[in-house]
Amino acid sequence: MEVHFRIPNPDAMFSVLKLTVFLLFMRINEAASPGVVDFTYNGFSDADMGLNGIAEITSNGLLILTDASKRPNIEQRGRAFYVSPINFLDPSSSGGAAALSFSTTFVFAIIPKKPELGGHGIAFFISPTTALPSRNLPGQYLGLFNASNIGNGSNHLFAVAFETEQSIEFNDINDNHVGIDINGLQSVESASASYFDKNGRYKNLSLISGDSMQAWVNYDGVHKQLNVTIAPINVSKPAVPLLSMSLDLSPLMKDPMFIGFSSSTGSLPTSHCVSGWSFKLHGRANELNLTQLPTLSNHQFKQKTPILIIVLPVIAAVLVLATIFGILIMVKRKRKYAQVLEEWEHDYGTHRFNYKDLYVATKGFKNKELLGIGGFGKVYKGVLPNSNIEVAVKKISHNSRQGMKEFVAEIVTIGQLRHRNLATLLGYCRRKGELLLVYECMPNGSLDKFLFDPSMPVLNWSQRFRIIRGVASALFYLHEGWDQVVVHRDVKSSNVLLDGEFNARLGDFGLARSYNHGTDPQTTHVAGTLGYLAPELSRTGKANPNTDVFAFGTFMLEVACGRKPINPRASTDQDLVLVDWVFSCWSRGAILDTVDPKLGINYVEKEMELVLKLGLLCSNWVPTGRPPMRHVLQYLEEELPLPDLSSLSLNANGGTFVDGQGFDDLVTRLTVPSPSVSEWILSGGR
Repeated sequence: MEVHFRIPNPDAMFSVLKLTVFLLFMRINEAASPGVVDFTYNGFSDADMGLNGIAEITSNGLLILTDASKRPNIEQRGRAFYVSPINFLDPSSSGGAAALSFSTTFVFAIIPKKPELGGHGIAFFISPTTALPSRNLPGQYLGLFNASNIGNGSNHLFAVAFETEQSIEFNDINDNHVGIDINGLQSVESASASYFDKNGRYKNLSLISGDSMQAWVNYDGVHKQLNVTIAPINVSKPAVPLLSMSLDLSPLMKDPMFIGFSSSTGSLPTSHCVSGWSFKLHGRANELNLTQLPTLSNHQFKQKTPILIIVLPVIAAVLVLATIFGILIMVKRKRKYAQVLEEWEHDYGTHRFNYKDLYVATKGFKNKELLGIGGFGKVYKGVLPNSNIEVAVKKISHNSRQGMKEFVAEIVTIGQLRHRNLATLLGYCRRKGELLLVYECMPNGSLDKFLFDPSMPVLNWSQRFRIIRGVASALFYLHEGWDQVVVHRDVKSSNVLLDGEFNARLGDFGLARSYNHGTDPQTTHVAGTLGYLAPELSRTGKANPNTDVFAFGTFMLEVACGRKPINPRASTDQDLVLVDWVFSCWSRGAILDTVDPKLGINYVEKEMELVLKLGLLCSNWVPTGRPPMRHVLQYLEEELPLPDLSSLSLNANGGTFVDGQGFDDLVTRLTVPSPSVSEWILSGGR
């Protein structure tokens, strides 16, 4: 029998071999691709986690970085990380390796042993190393750095820190904030711990409340955008992030990198816990199943206090006395903290503060907490007991029920405004014959003190010019940048507040009014401060953006000249009104003679002339001759040339008269109604 062997075609075998190698290569490449890094831990019982320091995972799956119940008087450090290193860089991207997009969400809790003392915070980090730094003693380093390497560019470390202590050395904004940190703990961006609810309303959070909170960190590698969001565990992810900034993480990445959590306690015993974690590279992290997370109550964080055994009759007697005493205290406290709450105010519940909280915040409105006295009330500095946020609380008397209802509705509406050059109005409270307004506290107070108080430091020209542009930006936002037109009606230096870096915040919205775009304002009551009032108000009483522009013109001259709008001690009538005096100097070619003598020659002449001439232009007594704030901002940014002032019909007294009416006539005819809360609140500065 003959046996025949068929020899395969060599070309066919080679094709099969190539296909096999290609498929094997694709499988290896897919396994090595950073896009497949995706995990979700609803508890850490079976998680691929590495631990450093005192970090541990309990039997029910709770990750504990530090524990206040263990060695409470000794500084503790703990770090937990995903054991597999991750390649964050995409070498195939054009223009060099670029950081890939990633998303993570986690649930954490910070539980201080003594809430009144607080403690240090917790951080989510991306780092080329998993080891805790050596000689890392100060608790504010969060187990991430030590004194020798903090701020070093070779760290290649990115962190989102949830800080519960204010470290002056790192320029922390307060002791309850979230910060984005690069190679150190001086945040490149930070904000007070808070979130925006589904209606876009601002809500405070206390990081040391001991309650579980959820955080989301999302990085868009294509658009180089980083968003950080935080909310209570029972609130779905807010639509508006707490922190949002343009940031390219590509230079920071040094593949491979590790991700995880780190914390340290310092001398204040605190427990830092993480109950769930989800992460995905090049995609959106999976949502955590909150019902499956380990509960905090299953772990004992605080040492038990021994129970004293007392004889039953003694206990009964003490209980009876305590009950009687408690009832008396409750009655007294109820009277002490009594407040007005009417049915219509339930619509504004989220903007209303409890009087007791404000009383505690200001230490009972003690005089030592007094920041200043305005036209219709006193302003006190305070620290809210639940969030540790610094606030300014203004107390004002009121007696009109209907006017109060309209005023509160307006305040709540304006309280929704958000701009970097607007002081944030947080809410209000009513008690008996008082109204209390709660603002974000500005550490440097109001601008007028720096202009007119000889005991205060002199603001240089660079600071003044930045303040003028900041107020201009705020007014442009009020007039054109929001859902409604908002007319401030009381623009002046005492209503411009300065933050820690002397940035301007326009505040005191007690006189402000809003109306829909394309409609006319309805208010016909004259309100504001003499010297800043537009002349047409004496006839119509209707404030509009043009009247704000007039006041802003006077404000610019006030800042540049260091003089108040009206000087009752002036030697001549021409020097009485600031606008008249500046116009007189301009008309004879000596406008720079009006510059604040405290500046000397230390100013930019081109900028100074621009501000002085623009102040005259905005102070035009013909409303249609004033530029809108959009143009004012463009003039200040030198995006538009300033019009020739000679086109203005200014007379020798500096004012364009309306129907032959001069300034003295305006003062004589102007009658302002008796001040009510809805018309004159906050008309005096802080």
